[in-house]
Amino acid sequence: MRKRSLVAVAGISVSVLALAACSSSSSGGTAASSAAAKPKVGVILPDSASSARWETNDRPLLKAAFDAAGVDSDIQNAGGDVTKFATIADQMINEKVNVLLIVNLDSASGAAVETKAKAAGIPTIDYDRLTLGGSASYYVSFDNVAVGKAIGDGLVKCMGDQGHKTGAVIELDGSPTDNNATLFKQGYDGSIKAAGYTVAADQAVPGWDNVKGGQIFEQMLAKAGGKVDGVLAANDGLGGAAIAVLKKNKLQVPVTGQDATVDGLRNILTGDQCMTVYKAIKVEADAAAKAAIALASGTAAPTTGTVKDTQLNKDVPSVLATPVAIYKANVKDVVADGFVTKADVCKDLDKECAAAGIA
Repeated sequence: MRKRSLVAVAGISVSVLALAACSSSSSGGTAASSAAAKPKVGVILPDSASSARWETNDRPLLKAAFDAAGVDSDIQNAGGDVTKFATIADQMINEKVNVLLIVNLDSASGAAVETKAKAAGIPTIDYDRLTLGGSASYYVSFDNVAVGKAIGDGLVKCMGDQGHKTGAVIELDGSPTDNNATLFKQGYDGSIKAAGYTVAADQAVPGWDNVKGGQIFEQMLAKAGGKVDGVLAANDGLGGAAIAVLKKNKLQVPVTGQDATVDGLRNILTGDQCMTVYKAIKVEADAAAKAAIALASGTAAPTTGTVKDTQLNKDVPSVLATPVAIYKANVKDVVADGFVTKADVCKDLDKECAAAGIA
C-alpha cells in the first residue's frame, strides 16, 4: 500500500528525474562530454545538536533526491560553527559547484556566504531558514508562521483539555539568530494572546541549545515561584529539556514541541509532552532538490508564493509546505508515513503504542 504524505505542497510536483533529464540533455556530444557537464550541488547543513533532523532526515533525503536525478552532491555539516560554515562554503565555491544550498546559522554569516557565491556566479538557495539580507534565488521551507500557530493552538487545546481556561505560560523560544524562530513566535504568540493566557516568562535559547534551554527554563520557573500551567517549547529538544526540569520539581503540565522527533513522540505517548508539529521533510528536501536542479540547468523552478526579506524589503520566490499538528491520537500517522519507525518510537512502550493504535 502506498503511504500518503501528511503534508501537501500546492502546485509542486517533485519529479526531479524529469528536471535532471532536461539538464543533462544536449543536441549532441559524447557520453564523456555529458559526464563532464554533470551538475554538482553543494549543501551546508547547520549542526547536529539543535535537532536530530539534519543528519537523520535531511542529509539522506537530499542525497537520495540528487542521486535519483543523476546530480552530484557534496553535503557537509557546519557543526554549529560559523567559521567552519564559511570554510565549507569557500571550499565549495572554489570547487565551482553549480548551486549552493544552505541552512544558515545566522543571517549575517549566511548573507556573507551568498555574496561570495554570487560574485563567483553561483546561485544560492535558502533551505528551511530564510537568510535576511541575502541574495538567494529561492527559499524552500514550511510556512513557519503556520508552524508557530500550530504550536500555540496545541498548547491552548492541551491546557483547555486539563481544565485550564486561564493560566500562566512559560515560553522557551528558539535561537534569536534564526529567522524561523521569529516566525514561529509570531504564530504562537497570537494563539496564546487570543486564548487569554498570561505569559509569565519568555526567553530565547541561543543556538537552539538544549542544555542552555534547560538552564534557562529552570531559571524562569524559579522566578515564577515554581508556578506554571503550560510550557510553550519551540521544538522537541527544548520541550525535552523543560520536561526534565519539570520532573525534577515534581511538576507535570502540558508541554509543546516541533519536528516530530522520536524523543518528542515518545514523550507524547507517555503523557509528558502534549503535542509536536510534523513537517514532512521529504517534501521539503525534494522541493529543494528540484529547485537546485532547475538552477543548475538554467531554468526556473515552480514556486508557491513569496516570503518577505524584511531586511532588504524584497520578496523571495518561495516553496512553502504545510505543517501538521501531532497529538497522542495521531502519532500513528507519523509512523505510517515512514518518517520514524515503530521500533524506535515504541521501544519499551508496547502498552502505550498499542493504546495509540500504532500497528
